[in-house]
Amino acid sequence: MRRRVETLWLPWLPGLSVALETLGGESRFCMSDFSEDLIRPMTEDDPGGNCVPSGTGMYLPWLQKHIESVATGGKKEKDFAQTTNACLRFIQEALLKHQWQQAAEYMHSYFQTLEDADSCKRQAAPEIIWKLGSEILYYHPKSGVETFNTFADRMKNIGVMNYLKISLQHALYLLHHGMFDDASRSLSQAETWRYGEKSSSQEVLINLIQAYKGLLQYYTWSKKKMELSKLDEDDYAYNTTSQNMLSHGWKTSVNLCALIQIPGVWDPFVKSYVEMLEFYGDQDGAREVLTNYAYDEKFPSNPNAHVYLYNFLKREKAPREKLISVLKILYQIVPSHKLMLEFHRLLRKSGREEHRRLGLEVLFAVLDFAGCTKNVTAWKYLAKCLRETLMGRRSGLTLEV
Repeated sequence: MRRRVETLWLPWLPGLSVALETLGGESRFCMSDFSEDLIRPMTEDDPGGNCVPSGTGMYLPWLQKHIESVATGGKKEKDFAQTTNACLRFIQEALLKHQWQQAAEYMHSYFQTLEDADSCKRQAAPEIIWKLGSEILYYHPKSGVETFNTFADRMKNIGVMNYLKISLQHALYLLHHGMFDDASRSLSQAETWRYGEKSSSQEVLINLIQAYKGLLQYYTWSKKKMELSKLDEDDYAYNTTSQNMLSHGWKTSVNLCALIQIPGVWDPFVKSYVEMLEFYGDQDGAREVLTNYAYDEKFPSNPNAHVYLYNFLKREKAPREKLISVLKILYQIVPSHKLMLEFHRLLRKSGREEHRRLGLEVLFAVLDFAGCTKNVTAWKYLAKCLRETLMGRRSGLTLEV
């Protein structure tokens, strides 16, 4: 039985409740209803003429070419599959055209893919519905946080294997809207969720959820840090704030540490963790984290990892040779990086001939990049190098083509 709630702009949201309540019951709203709507003959009173009704009150002339294949599919399973596939294509097309309301109308029918006879398609359906539905709710001009929350909570209970992923994305949505407390609660609930034996994919998601929870704790820690900087050390509030910072810092460290041991790109988590280690004077710990992040072969190539390590070593006033060795790797990954001009200056200050040659090579690589062709500083450095060469001040420096 089809149900439509006129007070809501999204008829498919209560439709989800119907699907959940009737999956194991006698009364079902079947996908064939959508097919029947597609092939129902038009009456003389229909305003759409040769248009085709979608079952949601919309008349869509561009559906006509898909009707015959759906109507004459033969077996019920084939008809169901053709109809769901057609419905999915219509949703995708509506999303591409930013027709959010039209996409929402189709979702009302697409929910029946949860009852697909094909077990593989049935298992994949919850994730597809979540991705499509959350996209619609995120961009629809009439959507709100309450509607999104309702949808997310219901989807978490369909296909339990998606619970962690949906919980994480739901928390990110709440963060986007500045609802930090709600996001933290959502992450805490997901953190304690378990289903069957813990798989490797579940473990990664749990670590990621804990890490995002750690980022929220880092945010609180960072605010306390700002408060502390404005207080006098003799002030009573200074000690209280300092203790609160220490508590949040410990919780953050626990949540972040596990994730950054797993190979991957974890830039915001690494930066937050290192900042806290530096604040509490653990320079060795910070250096070890950044060195592993940049050089561990298990981790994917990541230019930011070398940038973080370079900036840390620079703050520590590390020797020039150490700084050059870090930027040399960054140059191999991203020769147009904004730090390359700084790399050039470090190379020029070196008395070694190979460094001066490399410095000139770095300049040409920067200027060869389309976004840097008008970089005045780079051209000035190149002019200086050429002038010194022509004047014989660097007689050992030769240009190699």
